[in-house]
Amino acid sequence: MVDTPAPGTVRPGGRTARVRETVLRTAGDLLAQGGFEALDLAEIARRAGVGKTTVYRRWGTPGTLAADLLDDMATQSVPRADTGSIEEDLRANAHLVVKTLTEPRQGRLFKALIAASLCDEQAAEALHRFYATRIEEWAGCVTDAVQRGELPDGTDAQRVIAAVSAPLYYTLLNTGDPLTEADADRAAKAALAAARAGTWSTAAPRGRPTPNCDN
Repeated sequence: MVDTPAPGTVRPGGRTARVRETVLRTAGDLLAQGGFEALDLAEIARRAGVGKTTVYRRWGTPGTLAADLLDDMATQSVPRADTGSIEEDLRANAHLVVKTLTEPRQGRLFKALIAASLCDEQAAEALHRFYATRIEEWAGCVTDAVQRGELPDGTDAQRVIAAVSAPLYYTLLNTGDPLTEADADRAAKAALAAARAGTWSTAAPRGRPTPNCDN
């Protein structure tokens, strides 16, 4: 028995790839304009100039389409910085997040995709994959810093990177305050200070004797 791939997961080249690119771009525009509730497959097919049958056969539901859009965004995201300094790398990460979230289309798109993840399981799983992919991409900055002696041994690289973007997404979604470059600098500085203090280190602190349980 041959397994049938889930809708939106097959990515061949040629015309099919062009159709996918057009549909995803159109879906992103609709999400940015009207949120998840505006993600109507028939309307997307009309705007993209693609047959409705093609869109319904390949994606099937708005949630599947939103998930495919997130997966595509993850593969096309900007590579991590490699400045040779953990301070500068974390600043670059924070500024990239702010730049993305304050860009008119991208900021609205991320809000819509986050909203979609709250009511659609496929979108939620894709959002988790998106953040995991981006955090893993930038985690190399932290592991390199540990090797250079800038951060404690055993520092959890993923947690450090997550700590950079967490306050920025909080501002975007909860306070409504405009994000600025100063916010990016503060987020990077706070995450770096915590990492240097060993907040996310699993290694035993240097200079302290290991307890002897036999005594």
